[in-house]
Amino acid sequence: MHKTEIVVAGAGVIGLAIARALAMAGREVVILEREERFGSITSSRNSEVIHAGIYYPKDSLKARLCVEGRQMLYRYCVLRGVDHRACTKMIFAATAGQIPELEALAARGEENGVDDLRLMSGASVREMEPELQAAAGLYSPSTGIVDSHGLMLSLLGEAEDHGAVIAYRTEITSIVAHLGGVEIAVNGEAEPSLSADLLINAAGLDAPALARRIGGLPSGAVPRSWLARGCYFTVSGKVPFRRLIYPLPEPGGLGIHLTLDLAGQARFGPDVEWIDEVDYRVDPARAVSFAAAIRRYWPDLDPNRLNPAYSGIRPKLSGPGMAAADFRITGPAENANLPVINLFGIESPGLTASLAIAAHVKSLIN
Repeated sequence: MHKTEIVVAGAGVIGLAIARALAMAGREVVILEREERFGSITSSRNSEVIHAGIYYPKDSLKARLCVEGRQMLYRYCVLRGVDHRACTKMIFAATAGQIPELEALAARGEENGVDDLRLMSGASVREMEPELQAAAGLYSPSTGIVDSHGLMLSLLGEAEDHGAVIAYRTEITSIVAHLGGVEIAVNGEAEPSLSADLLINAAGLDAPALARRIGGLPSGAVPRSWLARGCYFTVSGKVPFRRLIYPLPEPGGLGIHLTLDLAGQARFGPDVEWIDEVDYRVDPARAVSFAAAIRRYWPDLDPNRLNPAYSGIRPKLSGPGMAAADFRITGPAENANLPVINLFGIESPGLTASLAIAAHVKSLIN
């Protein structure tokens, strides 16, 4: 049986950030990834937005780790040459009746330490974005975009430079945990082939299922999860917007918003569709609801310019009609003192918070 110090399950942006942080601290790290390449699931199916930290309840993990992570991520991108751009964002109130909600959002962001937000009148919004129909706006200068693939490539490179090893096409099928460590079987093996002092479950969508494979873990240690698919549509040709355009949040998501990639290509989404199993298909008929939502703030949109692009699935810890749940990151103390750290519900702003999440996980390790 091969022996190592730490196994990180999952090579999305969170797992790679954790592996990098631990390897750079001198830990022996093995990353196990079920897919053929890193970041091929949730980490490659998002908006690539660097969030400021506006939306989340005060003192929540999402709020704290987003604000810390945003600052860390911008510094990291500069130091490592990862493509990014602080393109800024406008959150808008479509009607006068939504202005109190926009003001409450601004207050929440300020409570979270986002100190550069600016409330704007509808006229001021139109000076910045003439085609945006809005009664008022909340301007976020510190929102940006990042090349998520380039970020993950850099994180993995640094982890490997400091001794970390990654194994692809390696699915963890059973785990025996005890106070002295964990024993892991992969790819249907009858017996474990890998032992470690600590397992870090950063498996994203599969994190709850993986945790349920850990023998000895208390039943209440694994939360229920829900799947919320979000579809994206690109728009052919140019759009008349220079920054990210967001409506007010909706249940389960941030509303169908406009983002720009580093090449200037515009895309709209994601929407929210609760599903029972992983399915990334994008129904072209959803263009009808997309067009209706977009035309509330961009009336001149030609629906024929919308084209189905891709979808992502949010690994949520709250379902339809429920209040949004926080990240759940549990260490040995919450897992019957077993040498296991579980990360559940790492949806947005996980990409932004990735480096801060890694630092938080590192703090849980003696």
